[in-house]
Amino acid sequence: MAKLTDSVSILKGVGPAKAKQFAALNIYTLGDLICHFPRGYEDRTRLVSIEKLEPDRPACFKAMVMNTPRTSHIRKGLDITRVQVADTTARLNLTFFNNRYVSDQLQYGREYIFYGAVNGDYAGYSMTNPVFESPEVSGLMTRRILPIYPLTAGLTNAAMGRAVQQALSICDPPEEILPESVRREYGILPAQEAYFAIHAPKTMEQAEQAKRRLIFEEFFVFSAGLSLMRQSRAEKKTEPYENLDLTEFYRALPFALTGAQRRAVEDIVRDLGSGAPMNRLVQGDVGSGKTMVAAAAAFCAARNGKQTALMAPTEILAEQHCASLGKLFAPLGISVGLLTGSMSVKEKRLTREAVEAGQLQAVVGTHALLSDTTVFRELGLVIADEQHRFGVAQRSRLAAKGHDPHLLVMSATPIPRTLALLMYGDLEVSILDELPPGREPVDTFLVGESYRPRINAFIRKQVEQGHQCFVVCPAVEETEELGIKSASAWAEALQQTVFPDLRISLLHGQMKGAEKEAVMTAFARGEADVLVATTVIEVGVDVPNATLMVIEDADRFGLSQLHQLRGRVGRGGAKSYCILTSHNRNPETLQRLKALCKTTDGFKIAEEDLRLRGPGDFFGSRQSGLPAFRVADLSFDLKELKQAQEASARWIEEYGDTDLPEARALRARIADLFARAEGTMN
Repeated sequence: MAKLTDSVSILKGVGPAKAKQFAALNIYTLGDLICHFPRGYEDRTRLVSIEKLEPDRPACFKAMVMNTPRTSHIRKGLDITRVQVADTTARLNLTFFNNRYVSDQLQYGREYIFYGAVNGDYAGYSMTNPVFESPEVSGLMTRRILPIYPLTAGLTNAAMGRAVQQALSICDPPEEILPESVRREYGILPAQEAYFAIHAPKTMEQAEQAKRRLIFEEFFVFSAGLSLMRQSRAEKKTEPYENLDLTEFYRALPFALTGAQRRAVEDIVRDLGSGAPMNRLVQGDVGSGKTMVAAAAAFCAARNGKQTALMAPTEILAEQHCASLGKLFAPLGISVGLLTGSMSVKEKRLTREAVEAGQLQAVVGTHALLSDTTVFRELGLVIADEQHRFGVAQRSRLAAKGHDPHLLVMSATPIPRTLALLMYGDLEVSILDELPPGREPVDTFLVGESYRPRINAFIRKQVEQGHQCFVVCPAVEETEELGIKSASAWAEALQQTVFPDLRISLLHGQMKGAEKEAVMTAFARGEADVLVATTVIEVGVDVPNATLMVIEDADRFGLSQLHQLRGRVGRGGAKSYCILTSHNRNPETLQRLKALCKTTDGFKIAEEDLRLRGPGDFFGSRQSGLPAFRVADLSFDLKELKQAQEASARWIEEYGDTDLPEARALRARIADLFARAEGTMN
């Protein structure tokens, strides 16, 4: 027997050229091939009569050849073969292009089983290039459920199917990792049966059962992996913080924390005093006060003789965090420093020397904090203010700068709880679901292009009142799609023809990092009235004076992304507004955009976005924080996800570290999954 790790090159008919085609699909071994699952199926099991054939709906039918096939040579490279077939209900003309063998294969007076779709109109129906075989050998192309595989150039579905079946005939599929008790409880097929059935199901029901097994298995492996990560973290020991009194910190605050903030701080204090490294996510809506929660953690670390590193996604946000923490901590005797890439060599050197000497108790920065030249005297707490958490490798690099420092991740993207469990499954989660008092919700309106004069008048009014405005466009440059506003063209149009007397600036992702920082910093300082930008402003800037956000072609964005963009305004004391423009009249699109106008609750919006669009909007194309699932789809398989999470948690608790065959196989599969996912899990 061959092994799953053997190369696909050992298969008959797979030479260097074919192996290269498989490699384009990330198929290198027999295991990869067996785990290359169909994306769908064609049900060719049911025979219908010719009169029951429907236009553009492929079906199987049995018919007799009524004449000898005739081939006509039309021109170089084009031969057409025509033949008529019939059953007891009707006749049908078949046409084959460039298939010279049809004349030999279809014999007058004999019956065959055909599969194809009729086309035509009142003048008569015909069929082009159907597949066919004689009733004696049917089952290869007809009278079966045919799996349809993801393919690449030069690789046909038939070739893929043959290779998969050959691999299954010489190699056992992946071994069983789901215990019998779990399979019984959730009605899951055994591994061997599922792997054979997914590639060659006898019925569509069997295909669905096999698919469900593999979806459950993927979620089970991932959830079990997260459970093991939690378990290994719980086994790590660190010196518990003893000074956990935050009275002095609370007295220094210019306002009282919300109940949600207090609960999050209590969670953190409990972690810091537990004697095990903290790994906590603080997930809060825009403006829910995550920074103050982080400040409480940093205060606690400082009072216990530890340093804090706070990582921000952009330099301007790092500067803003440094300024706000510096102001808060100065009366408390806690020193705060800044470390970013654009600082001068001398400034960076002085900051790093102060960090290494322990003179700075908190340092705020960008990824410059990760460099080997940044050495901490006593790093006790790492705070990551990112939309997406850091990957395993990055966390290891951070941990190496201290002795198992505590980790606090802050996310401003409200994620439905089910997805948060998966995306941040190895982190404890604290949710900030209250807004601080005095923060008014942002009024949101959806309008069409006819409102343009009123929008422009409203922008001018806000500027005249001393405020600033954001205008967000879906594209950087002009595109071939008519009516889609590009940031560069729209900024020019506003400056030249609409607001020649106002200060208009432009920001987009194609600009160099330093240029982007300069534009954003200038806007934050009030040196521009209107900032026309792409979604590059979604994260990493705080401009309390901005009171209006206009989002052009809002139908081009996901709800969660629109909510994030809206969160850039309403950060000061003044009443703020968000205007969504769209000329899309699709009822579903309008329903989606109106949902944003009705609520400012990010969690409700996230649930609606998941329902309407699936999870891609939360994670982007990389599905940040998630491995690439082969079969599972987070848009539809949430029930299986919940069941697999429950089952894996119980199984790991009882048998995770035993020597049972399933436990050994599961640990090996987890190691493989996280090795494959390392590049995406951040």
